[in-house]
Amino acid sequence: MTAIFKREFKAYFTSPLGYIYLAVFYFFEGMYFSALYGAASPHVEYIFPSFLFVLAVVLVTPVITMRLLSEDRRQKVDQALLTAPVGVGSIVLGKFFSAFAIYGLALAPTLLFEIVISVKADINWLVYLNALLGALLIGAALIAMGMFISSLTESPVISCVLTMVIFVLLLALPSMGSITGLDWVIAVCEKVAFINLFEAFAGSIFHIIDVIYLLSIAGVFVFASVRMVERRRWA
Repeated sequence: MTAIFKREFKAYFTSPLGYIYLAVFYFFEGMYFSALYGAASPHVEYIFPSFLFVLAVVLVTPVITMRLLSEDRRQKVDQALLTAPVGVGSIVLGKFFSAFAIYGLALAPTLLFEIVISVKADINWLVYLNALLGALLIGAALIAMGMFISSLTESPVISCVLTMVIFVLLLALPSMGSITGLDWVIAVCEKVAFINLFEAFAGSIFHIIDVIYLLSIAGVFVFASVRMVERRRWA
């Protein structure tokens, strides 16, 4: 798994893809922090549920997941990987953690922002760490979903578009639920909507059920990706 991780992580920076991804996140985070600092607000955690940050996660994250499994299939190098002395699970996990590492780097400046604020004002680190945990868990779930979609096609472009569409639908779940007019549908959509989870974690609300929910989504889609790759291996 380590070799796959290194290979995939390095691939993000041998092309403009990784730099563009990080640049977009750093731009939005820097702009939002500038506004917070100018308003003398100590709440760096508010960056995570902000509209611009959520939009970056939904629209930019598919860019790093679109090639995870589809690119190898398109270039016909997946057969070399599948016949190598490494398990399918290790291949998929290596690719997943490489994308998650890039996502983690995209969140890294918020730690620097928190340190800067802590010099100027008293802050509650637990509130920030709770919000950061939520952002990491949500990112892991979305990356796993994007990777699974990537396993369904050999076209990175199609994978990217499909992932974006699904992420946008997940973002719009509360509005979609309210259209039905059914209380139970609205309640379910409100509970599972990622935008509400962003707000809950940033609001210093920690529910173990939310952590389990997000880890379960990540686990299910990583497992589904493994199964899709295994199907091609035996085919």
